[in-house]
Amino acid sequence: MDFSSKLLENAVNEVSRLPGIGKRTALRLVLHLLKQPSDNTKFLSEALLHLRNDVKNCEKCHNISDTALCDICNNVKRKPEIVCVVEDIRDVMAIESTSQFNGLYHVLGGKISPIEGIGPQNLKIESLVKKVESGEVKELIFALSSTMEGDTTNFYIFKQIEKFDITTSTIARGISVGDELEYADEVTLGRSIVNRIPFEQSIRG
Repeated sequence: MDFSSKLLENAVNEVSRLPGIGKRTALRLVLHLLKQPSDNTKFLSEALLHLRNDVKNCEKCHNISDTALCDICNNVKRKPEIVCVVEDIRDVMAIESTSQFNGLYHVLGGKISPIEGIGPQNLKIESLVKKVESGEVKELIFALSSTMEGDTTNFYIFKQIEKFDITTSTIARGISVGDELEYADEVTLGRSIVNRIPFEQSIRG
C-alpha cells in the first residue's frame, strides 16, 4: 500500500495494530477522521489518553473502574455472597445486559493457557481464593467460555477451593461449547445464568 504522506502512513500503521483492524480498514478510519472537524479528533485523543492514564481496576473484583471500587461492588442491592467468575470486563458487560444476575463478579484477567505462557500466577486467582477462605462467599459461579482453556481454569480454581464450605456452579450449556461468552445473545446467556448447574455435575458430564 503506497502512501502520499508519511503522517498518513504512520497513523494507518498505528490504527491497524488494533485487534481485527486490517490496513484497509485502518486507512478508511483515518481518512474519516481527517474529514471530521479538528475538535472531534481532539476529543477522541483526549478520551483515549484519559482512559490510558486514569482508568483503575476495582480493588475488590478487578473490574475496570473510574474509582477504587466499581459501581457494581458499591451497589448495596447486590448479593456479595454470590460471586460470578469471568475472564474480563466484556463478560461482565454481557452478563449485566441480561439483568438476570444480582451478585458480584471476580474478573480473572484471562484464562490459563500454557501455549500463550499464561499460568495461574498470571491471573487474579489468589485473591479469589482468599475471598472464599474468608467465608464472605457462599456460591461461586464459573462463567468462563466453554473452551479447553476456560474448562482448565475452572477446574484449577475448583481444586483450590474444594476444601472450603462453598457451593460451586457453572452456567448451563445453553452456551455452545467453544463459544466466547461476550458473543452469546442476552436471552441465552440470561437463561444459562439462572439455570446454572453444580460444577461437579459439569465435570462428570
